[in-house]
Amino acid sequence: MDLQTLKSKMDQAHYIYDDTLATVLYVALTLGRPLLIEGAAGVGKTEVAKVMAAALDRDLVRLQCYEGLDESKALYEWNYQKQLLAIQINKDDSNKSDLTDSLFRDEYLLERPLLQSIRSEKPVVLLIDEIDKADEEFEAFLLELLSDMQVSIPEIGTVKANTIPFVVLTSNRARPLSEALRRRCAYLYIEYPDMEKELSILRAKLPHVDDKLCAQVALAVQQLRANEAILKKPSIAETLDWAAALDALGIRELTPDALRRTAGFILKNSEDIAAMGDTVPEKQESCTCGHNCGGHHHG
Repeated sequence: MDLQTLKSKMDQAHYIYDDTLATVLYVALTLGRPLLIEGAAGVGKTEVAKVMAAALDRDLVRLQCYEGLDESKALYEWNYQKQLLAIQINKDDSNKSDLTDSLFRDEYLLERPLLQSIRSEKPVVLLIDEIDKADEEFEAFLLELLSDMQVSIPEIGTVKANTIPFVVLTSNRARPLSEALRRRCAYLYIEYPDMEKELSILRAKLPHVDDKLCAQVALAVQQLRANEAILKKPSIAETLDWAAALDALGIRELTPDALRRTAGFILKNSEDIAAMGDTVPEKQESCTCGHNCGGHHHG
């Protein structure tokens, strides 16, 4: 797949991107390098993996990271119930050594996302989501997979990849990641979209929503994110939810009253709703497109 074909596939998925993002994705894919994507919560990091799975026509295998995540949840574990049943059935077997060896075969192995992704007969997209939430020990455990596309299982040995997954790691920067992990990855930083990009996303994802309303929503979201009193900045997904909610109510003009009635779709805690105040003026003057979005219909 060349760069232009990848761009075309992302266009078909209605994904809004810039040349830097498309180029980094293409080179990482071509070189078989894992890709580490950092950025604030809600900027669309996870969406990159979903779009790549669609563009490459691959299954998406997702590992959601959290504190305390270990090998048994991420890589593999043994089916202990099935092993115990086998022991009961073969308890009279005179050759105990053969019985023990037989308990650690594929039929007793439960694949978790990491093992599943490298043993797949067809290449997949492996999403390791929010790696910064996992412990440093788990991060170190990942290094073998990221550098050599293999994992070590004590009872079996080294398992090399049948196919090479396209690996996407995301981080909200809740804690610093190790240099060892960073060295093994290509890197991309995603910021919140500017006014023009946010409006493009709204048009692409919600083509049925009135264009004037989309422009007003995009501008309002920019203003909400710029409000330092608001701690949880609205994500792209929340922007889409908000526009869809306004449209469902038949609202075609974003007034302060409409904002107050639907604030729960764009802001997700009472403190931020209280801090919203007069962030969005009744008459929105202009946007970065250079038009009066309060009354101009974008074509």
